[in-house]
Amino acid sequence: MSRFHELLQELGVPIDPQLLVLALTHRSWAYENGNGPHNERLEFLGDAVLEIVVTEHLYQAYPDLPEGHLAKMRAAVVNAHSLAGVARSLELGPMIKLGQGEVNTRGHDKDSILADTTEALIGAIHLSEAGAQGSSAFVRHLFVPLVDKAAALGPGLDWKTSLQEVCVAAGLGHPTYEHTQSGPEHKRRFEASVLVDGEKRGTGDGTSKRLAEIRAAEVAYRRITRALERAAAEAEG
Repeated sequence: MSRFHELLQELGVPIDPQLLVLALTHRSWAYENGNGPHNERLEFLGDAVLEIVVTEHLYQAYPDLPEGHLAKMRAAVVNAHSLAGVARSLELGPMIKLGQGEVNTRGHDKDSILADTTEALIGAIHLSEAGAQGSSAFVRHLFVPLVDKAAALGPGLDWKTSLQEVCVAAGLGHPTYEHTQSGPEHKRRFEASVLVDGEKRGTGDGTSKRLAEIRAAEVAYRRITRALERAAAEAEG
């Protein structure tokens, strides 16, 4: 039994067997098997359910935070990277029905496919017997800990935005990113360099451009803030 099925039993949340099969059916499998139904409509529903449940939790749990910070916290949790991590914790990858092309390129471990499947399963739970109560319980169990962790990240909640804000405030202009990639298609690696005021200030790598940019932005943010703090201390001295 997968961790996903174990969790549904623990929460007492049922899922309709036919909806479960549909939620686990990727479009690549459907296209290779008679162009039948696949999980994109359930994904559409699950995305909306996820966003409203997380937003409601943020609104209730953090009454003193402004809208802009709440939006950053939500974005830190409701994204493909976070959803894929949840999918891996639930052992969803081996359960997904994929076309042979996706199987050959390790689609069972691609962030995009795992994230979409997680949303489709949320949608399937929402349409099953437990309805909104069941889907809310499922989302809260998995995502509230991620939200609360994001609340303590400070600048790390959104390194790219934090870097841009400190650069603009210091009169350094807007950061720009350059990218390189390496490795075979099924195991691609990306490297990003962030340039500030024409100078390379940080690099990072990862399995996606986004992740590489975030890591590069963190390096640049720390370097620039340290330099600004030193300059301020010297000016006071």
